Amino acid sequence: MAAGEKKRILDLPLKLILTQEGSTFFIKRNKKLLKFKLAGNIEEYGISLEKFMPETIQRLLLADHISKIEISKPEFVSSRQEVMDLSKLIVYSVLYKQYDDFIFKQILNSPVIKKWNRQNPASIIDEKTRINEKYLANVLQENDKMIYDAKQEIVTPLFSFITKNNALSPEEKNIQLFLAEKFLNMMRPFTWFIITKFRGHKDFDLILKTIRTSLTEYMDKTKIAEYIALMLMELILSAENMNLRKEALILFPELDDPQGALFDPEIRRRLVTELEKKKELVFVSWKLGSGGTASIGTQGKLQITLYSKNEQSDAIRANLNDLKMADVDRNSLIDFYRELPEGSEDLNLGMYYISYLNDACEKVNVRFESSANRFEDTDLTVMNMSFMF
Repeated sequence: MAAGEKKRILDLPLKLILTQEGSTFFIKRNKKLLKFKLAGNIEEYGISLEKFMPETIQRLLLADHISKIEISKPEFVSSRQEVMDLSKLIVYSVLYKQYDDFIFKQILNSPVIKKWNRQNPASIIDEKTRINEKYLANVLQENDKMIYDAKQEIVTPLFSFITKNNALSPEEKNIQLFLAEKFLNMMRPFTWFIITKFRGHKDFDLILKTIRTSLTEYMDKTKIAEYIALMLMELILSAENMNLRKEALILFPELDDPQGALFDPEIRRRLVTELEKKKELVFVSWKLGSGGTASIGTQGKLQITLYSKNEQSDAIRANLNDLKMADVDRNSLIDFYRELPEGSEDLNLGMYYISYLNDACEKVNVRFESSANRFEDTDLTVMNMSFMF
């Protein structure tokens, strides 16, 4: 799903934890906020959705209305595609927002705006500048042709490079072309207002060049969205299988092969029902670094956390710590599997994705860190994957 853009409803229950701005937004619309108890016994206010349209969640993320998203189920096999689509949607939204923030700051620091601010101290343009939304919309509509031309000037060299790149398939080329337009369309209206106001000024070409150069950098960053989704799904399924196997030993002590029994639809249904009763769930949360009231250095940060109760948390932690730096250039997938300790098969693929993800993040200048810990007073395992875009 390129950029999380599929026009369909995702059937996946969500808990949306709101920022202060988000709470105000929903309260003004007479939407009652709910008090949630999240994994780790943390209480937060927000709203819940049984199903959702991807573009709705994306709009809320881009508006800084959401600080955290959490999902929890006893099993995720039946929701695999929905979870991966949600993960990619969140990553793309973070990148759109980060690109918009970056470009806006670059424009404010450009020679064009600095000169304007020196010459017009009573009408400076900075982060605190506010402009009437209706007036802004009218100006942009009147200058629609100028904005279109500016966009074409930005993307034409990029489009030419993409279409001539024989290393890309036709589908990959279409995705790249779509992404370029999407990033530009996600830029705040005030940025385009500045572009229309200063289009004819000397040094203005530097602004368009900055937008174009940064655009290619952020398009490259989107490549890791698929890795993140795959890695997260494998870790979720590993945690889910541990819980199911543990419950199988309790419900069906006579079983010789608890893992094999998970493929029996009736046994699996009974195990899932029992886990639901016991609240033995797998929790996944995506925490947005900005959250509307960003601390310095947290914008562009995404923290994905997986909570699971299982008896192999030490094994998971050891794998995360020891294998996340596996040599992906030297080891083939088969070699990697052969070198793993016996008995850790259902963790292997997730750990392998971590190695590849680490490598991919380094290539596009995204900082990636991971950890796994266990609360001392419970058997709750917490796994963190942190990304700084």
